[in-house]
This record gives sequence, C-alpha cells and structure tokens, in this order.
Amino acid sequence: MKEKLSIIKIGGQVIENKTELRKFLTLFASLDGHKILVHGGGKLATQLAAKLGIESKMAGGRRITDSKTLEVITMVYAGLTNKNIVAELQANNCNAIGLSGADGDAIQAHKRPVKEIDYGFAGDVDGVNSTLISKLLHAKLTPVFCAMTHDGKGQLLNTNADTIASELAIGMSAMFYTTLYYCFEKKGVLMNVENDNSVVQHIDSKKYQVLLNDGIIADGMLPKLENCFHALNKNVRKVCIGHPSMLNSENELFTSITL
Repeated sequence: MKEKLSIIKIGGQVIENKTELRKFLTLFASLDGHKILVHGGGKLATQLAAKLGIESKMAGGRRITDSKTLEVITMVYAGLTNKNIVAELQANNCNAIGLSGADGDAIQAHKRPVKEIDYGFAGDVDGVNSTLISKLLHAKLTPVFCAMTHDGKGQLLNTNADTIASELAIGMSAMFYTTLYYCFEKKGVLMNVENDNSVVQHIDSKKYQVLLNDGIIADGMLPKLENCFHALNKNVRKVCIGHPSMLNSENELFTSITL
C-alpha cells in the first residue's frame, strides 16, 4: 500500500509576513507523515530588484526573467528565503533540507521557447527525480524547494512555484498517494475579491470554465488553476487551495479542485 505524501506550496502575503510565516511553519512542522514544502518569494524579489534599479516585468501572471532578474531571484529564492524557512523548521524539530531543482538533479527543465512572449530564463519542467526525493523522505528529511530549476547544462532557470509543486506531486504520485495544497493569505478561490468569505468551495472542469469566462479567475490565479487540473489529470489524488489553516482538519472553508 502506498504511503501518503503532502506537497504544500506557500506563497502570497504569508511568505512576506514574518509572523504569518512563522505560524505557518509551526503548523507545517506539526503535520504527520511525509511532506514537501515549495515556496515562492516573488514579492521579495520584486522589492529587491527595485532597490537595485531592475525593472520587474510580468505577463500572464508569470515573471519575465532577464539575466539580472535571474541573479536577484537566485539570491532571494535559493538563498535568503529558502534558508530562513529551513532554519525556522529546524527550530520546530522538523529536519528540513533546502533545495533548488539543480540540487541532486532534483528537477530538470528547459528554457521556455519564445512564442508570443519571450519569458527569458524561465524554465518549463521536464521531469522530477522521484528516486532521490523518495530517499530523502524515507531518511526522515523534509525537502524545501525554492522556485528554481536547471537545464542540465549549467543554466539555472526561474520556474513558477505553483508549477514546481504540481510537477513534484505528479512525479511522486507513482510512489505515494499525493495531495497537493496551495496555501496563501486568502481562504480559497473567491467569487468576490473584496469578500474574503466568498469562497468557491468546489471547482470542477465545467465550473472552472464558467469562472474563467466570467473573469473570476484571472491574473496570478490563472497559472495556479492550470497547475491544479494538470496535476489531477496526471494521477495526483487531491488538490486544495486556501489559507494555511486548511491544513488543520477542523477548518472546512477552502477550495477543493476535482476533474
């Protein structure tokens, strides 16, 4: 019988707010069973880039990554943010190990081809080293992945953290019953962004199309939902979106995604 694995992506304002991040990491550390954490850090990267006089450009909810921007996100994602998270988890008796996709050849990717938009050094995932990650999990280590991959030729690539979480869930699904959680400051996908309690509690393929046509799902939520359905179509057991409190079994107000 397969063991259970929780893959949790944390982003949004939670990761920028030290108090909220500490609360989340305490909750994450207390979760039973195998788990993997994936984190973003886009707002921090944007802030640092601005201080350095580097303009941040976005298209379709995704960052356009030139060479200078790549240097910034490497510092923020793989350095400052990743190591602070790992240190905090160690303080909560969770033996975490910080990783990028390049470490242990954990996540392989290729530079996104130029079509209508040139995303620069952005990576699209080719595969996940599930054997390595499984060994880490069975060694009672908790992998903490930042939003970076590599192409196997010495090039680091900026890769959407939602995509990394989705691809990790897919890659590990042959070995584990994987559940994918996208955690951020809101309670889930909202019908009205001004009303935090207007949570759409269940979205399937048909409902998704309606919300998309009505403009309810837009901007950064677009790639998130795309990754949700991609994971479900590739044998991931369950996908949820909401506030970190959804990891507590007593909280039932979040969005669950099904086919």
